[in-house]
Amino acid sequence: MSTQPRQDAAVARHWRTYGPLGLHPILLRAMEAFNEHGYHGTSMRDIASRVGVTVPALYYHYENKQALLTTLLEASMRDVLDRCRAAAAEAGDDPLARFRAMVESIALSMAHRQGLAFLDTEIRSLEPANRARYVALRDYLEHMLLDTVRDGVARGMFTTPYPADAVRAVLVMCQGVANWYRADGPLTPAQLAERQVVLSLGTVGARDAA
Repeated sequence: MSTQPRQDAAVARHWRTYGPLGLHPILLRAMEAFNEHGYHGTSMRDIASRVGVTVPALYYHYENKQALLTTLLEASMRDVLDRCRAAAAEAGDDPLARFRAMVESIALSMAHRQGLAFLDTEIRSLEPANRARYVALRDYLEHMLLDTVRDGVARGMFTTPYPADAVRAVLVMCQGVANWYRADGPLTPAQLAERQVVLSLGTVGARDAA
């Protein structure tokens, strides 16, 4: 069986388009509580109160608080992966175009899905098996970018002598968007993404960023 994450067909067609988050109310309220008070500062009773259900009713749907966090983090990363793969496929074989599109897709995800993206800070709260699954998804994203950057270096389009370090720097920069971006600020998600692309091209030493 392939370990490659499955791709959502609708996202593949519209990777720049974002509708409502579409989370079940339990997951939505859990996300809000985790972001406001942290994983360890939130109880199942807190989440049940936000949803408007009893604690036993909450446990009927989710085994425990860990299951809620794991579901949210994996859903977030799978959506990022779906959009990134769709962006890369649309860009085609050219490493520069592919890199630009992939970074744009990641930055857009961080801005449009900020509440989910911010939960990445709670990776430390995952139990070992859950953490391993989530890290595997993050590694898959990193390898997608790294393959593209190495291809660009081989073709003389990127000049970085440290492709792996450059990719990690790009991902840290994009992930950081979830910490500081404000929807009511001066930048739209599209404008923010374009800036992230420009900065990322500099990080990999793109010869022609125009």
